[in-house]
Amino acid sequence: MQNHTWELVDLPPENKPLGYKWIFKRKMKADGSIDKYKARLVPKGFMQREGSLYYFDTYSPVTRITSIRMLIAIAAIHNLEIHQMDVKTAFLNGDLDDMEQPEGFIVHGQERKVCRLVKSLYGLKQAPKQWHHKFDTTMLSNGFKINECDKCVYTKSTQEGYVIVCLYVDDMLIIGSNHEIIKSTKRMLASKFDMKDMGVADVILGIKISRTSEGLILSQSHYIEKILTKFSNYVSSSAKTPYDVNLHLSKNIGQCISQSEYARIIGSLMYITNCTRPNIAYSVNRLRRYTSNPRKDHWKAIARVLGYLKFTQNYGLHFTRYPAVLEGYCDANWISTRLEVHEWICFYFGRRSHFMEIL
Repeated sequence: MQNHTWELVDLPPENKPLGYKWIFKRKMKADGSIDKYKARLVPKGFMQREGSLYYFDTYSPVTRITSIRMLIAIAAIHNLEIHQMDVKTAFLNGDLDDMEQPEGFIVHGQERKVCRLVKSLYGLKQAPKQWHHKFDTTMLSNGFKINECDKCVYTKSTQEGYVIVCLYVDDMLIIGSNHEIIKSTKRMLASKFDMKDMGVADVILGIKISRTSEGLILSQSHYIEKILTKFSNYVSSSAKTPYDVNLHLSKNIGQCISQSEYARIIGSLMYITNCTRPNIAYSVNRLRRYTSNPRKDHWKAIARVLGYLKFTQNYGLHFTRYPAVLEGYCDANWISTRLEVHEWICFYFGRRSHFMEIL
């Protein structure tokens, strides 16, 4: 018996096969409805031992949220098309351990044999690295160049135009100067991997991308609604500002109040901040200082941030087609601010210049 993922072999002497587990999940759409049901066979990666027997490296890069925002900003300024593709079972593309025969697929008369993995599987420690290496090699062999600041952003420039591919594990954005170069990139990827063409980009990492006559909007209204529902006990009323300037927080030296719950809320707020809502960054940065030992006034402040998100749930990050000019703002505290603004501008242009090379 043999398929594209494993083949049956005798277990090598002094080796132990990896166990497995079936994982059943529901994949949701951006609006909260069920997209599809998934069944996945996952090896017990915790049984693996580092070294030549099982694996060496496990790391695998993913694109930064800031890179995605930067690319969408460029697309808005130059009115570029943004399409999206999804790699079906991405980790199965990695080229390889021995594993027990999965339940429901045991071959009669060969029960003692094990599955030698031909391809990587979800759950293996080296699976992400093997997949990224395969994708990296494919893109480079087809004329793409790797961005120096983000190893998951690939660019290609031809006489017909230019195209940018941004990869986050198995989700990718394809940004092109015209429809034909996007189509040719899709055909190339579909010839190498089992792909799902999702057409014009709609949702990436839970972030909704909306196109208007003025540009592009990134929003997380559904994710915010999910957070407000999950932590509804801490949302008392709506607030028009995320932070009370008259509230002076300090370190708690007394008894802690619900530290783990506080940490979960802070983690959710940080994700929203990094993706689409930089207007709550100050509040979240102040509140996360007290994650290890929060008290009543810290909880009062975090409830205000949740109330502000409730009031501004449908707010989004707008990217318009205005000229690509950097604008910066600072307060009157020049002693501490001038150096920070200077460093931020250098960082911004240092990152941005690599993306703009192809334009």
